[in-house]
Amino acid sequence: MMPNTKKNASRLTVHLVCLLIGIVSLYPLVWMVASSLKESSQVFVSAHSLIPTSWDFGSYISGWRGFAGITFGTFFKNTIIIVCSVVTGTLVSCSLISYGFARIPFRLKGFWFATVMLTLLLPGQIVQIPQYIIFYKIGWVNTFLPLIVPAFFGSAFFIFLLLQFIRTIPYELDEAAKIDGCSRFGIFYRVILPLIKPALVTAAIFEFYWAWDNFFGALIYLGRPQLYTLSVALRLFADPSSGTDWSAMFAMATLSLIPPILVFFIFQRYIVEGISTTGLKG
Repeated sequence: MMPNTKKNASRLTVHLVCLLIGIVSLYPLVWMVASSLKESSQVFVSAHSLIPTSWDFGSYISGWRGFAGITFGTFFKNTIIIVCSVVTGTLVSCSLISYGFARIPFRLKGFWFATVMLTLLLPGQIVQIPQYIIFYKIGWVNTFLPLIVPAFFGSAFFIFLLLQFIRTIPYELDEAAKIDGCSRFGIFYRVILPLIKPALVTAAIFEFYWAWDNFFGALIYLGRPQLYTLSVALRLFADPSSGTDWSAMFAMATLSLIPPILVFFIFQRYIVEGISTTGLKG
């Protein structure tokens, strides 16, 4: 009995600690949703209370109207276009590049792979200025292209992630496909691509989150309100020269969280499977 009692007590302690961590993690989200249902003047007056004295859904209507005749539907559409394009470009480019590094012999392969991995050490801010100059000179500023096109040239993190997965696939499958008459691309498309699906889904989910939250890139490249993404549009609510409509801002922030939350709950099984199988096996 004693070992069982200790085991149950230990399990209860673990559950209580997990519950406490969950409550602390969810508190900011619950506070934001509660604030979106309060009157704007009461958001910080009753900031300690999670239950509004009066439920005001008008902030969702006023916030959705947006600015200068541009509704939040436009900002949602812009964000979805950019995110879907970035995810597509990342999956296509990174899967092809990682397949090349994993399966195709070529001169100085180790050097080029090390060069790709070294780009992980570069802070993003260092390349922002030369990138901006290049995109400005070719006339891409104030378009979606600077945010989308780089994704079609690969990402070192996802190349490494997919490469590690491809290395776990037996090379004999490639030989068998070659005997059946498959070309290099045929082996990639018919053999490798279906087998790395968990890693591709993991990469797609992470890229979706990062592209959805990309505030800095959208801020410096998109100068017209018609092109703004959600992250930039939310900033427009904060106006230090006049009153800020806090409840409308929190209402639109709440709506902007719905797609990432849906993606997480729909694909959480693939996240765990992809990370556990990708591995960081070597």
